[in-house]
Amino acid sequence: MRDFATTARSATEALRDLFPATPLLKNAYLSERYGAQIWLKREDLSPVRSYKLRGAFNAMRKVRDAYPDQMQFVCASAGNHAQGVAFVCSHFGVKGRIYMPVTTPNQKVLKTRTFGGDAVEIVLEGDFFDETLAAAKAWCTQAGAHFLSPFDDPDVIQGQSSVAVEMMEQLGGAPDHLILPVGGGGLSAGMLSYLRDMGASTELTLVEPAGGASLTAALKIGAPQTIEIKDTFVDGAAVARIGDRTFEVLKDIPKTNVLIAPENRICVTIQEMLNLEGIVLEPAGALSVNVLDDIADKIKGKRVVCVTSGGNFDFERLPEVKERAQNWQGLKKYFILRLPQRPGALRDFLDLLGAEDNITRFEYLKKNSRNFGSVLIGIETERPGSFPELAERVASRGFGFRDITDDQILADFLI
Repeated sequence: MRDFATTARSATEALRDLFPATPLLKNAYLSERYGAQIWLKREDLSPVRSYKLRGAFNAMRKVRDAYPDQMQFVCASAGNHAQGVAFVCSHFGVKGRIYMPVTTPNQKVLKTRTFGGDAVEIVLEGDFFDETLAAAKAWCTQAGAHFLSPFDDPDVIQGQSSVAVEMMEQLGGAPDHLILPVGGGGLSAGMLSYLRDMGASTELTLVEPAGGASLTAALKIGAPQTIEIKDTFVDGAAVARIGDRTFEVLKDIPKTNVLIAPENRICVTIQEMLNLEGIVLEPAGALSVNVLDDIADKIKGKRVVCVTSGGNFDFERLPEVKERAQNWQGLKKYFILRLPQRPGALRDFLDLLGAEDNITRFEYLKKNSRNFGSVLIGIETERPGSFPELAERVASRGFGFRDITDDQILADFLI
């Protein structure tokens, strides 16, 4: 056993002062569906409902051991890292100053304050995270505080490796296949480092959201690069730049082992796990389960572990999750209908709808001329194939009918 494995075990043992090992549970539904043993490492069941607590604890523990007088810690985060840091500050009895963007949902601010209590001060600054991060680092330097990185820190990486230590102890060895979400890379770098040091032959699949695939971008050129975040829905993993330290661990991962999960498809997984299994997963927490279909042939008959990395889901987002899931499944679309301004025109259109088609939105937008009016119409169906059939019927009657479901600008403005 090499040095990293030894220190990872030490970090895991120290964590027991904070919380017990998170469960590793075999999921009967997924196991039957994929013809494999599918185990879920339930990081969504940690005290702060994510694995981020581990790295924050280990980093703060190391600093406190080396500098007992260090009583002030700083971080910048709009989510799970903030909550982990707040929880650990309260545990150690030190002061934490947590910077969050002004746009952070109130639910996340209240959750962070609840975990930290009197130990933390929350500072809302900056409309964008880069501004928030700059403010945090500036104050940190000025006050002589210690900055706690969310992922690109050796002690944070070591803390996250405790997930692998627990997993192997609970499973009685290494799994055949391990599926991990990737954001900044702290979790995957920590777990992979431990597995390597233990000589495990586990096959690894890493998963990134389509709107923020920074590891994929880094692997293309062999170095971290800053990318544009195209979709912030998977806010726990949509990171603009993979960490420098974490990429050193991940740089030899075959590109074919890094999969991209579309945000709308992730919504299908969130719904399925909630409705069928009663498991609440945030978008990043659903990434590992989401790609099981993509590797179904590779995992058949094998022992597979999916790390469900977090469950901090705001239920006010459920309507959006349902919309995006239906979009992926082809069960709901939005159209702009050009309707002739004549008696019976609307009835003529309604007669074209199938028995499975239901109108969920109907709104006159603007009358462009005396002859035609524009209508925003939302339609749900029970069968994906009904939309192409409807489009053919509408075209045959000469109606203007434009699908705007995937036109992001129009959809954001009108829907």
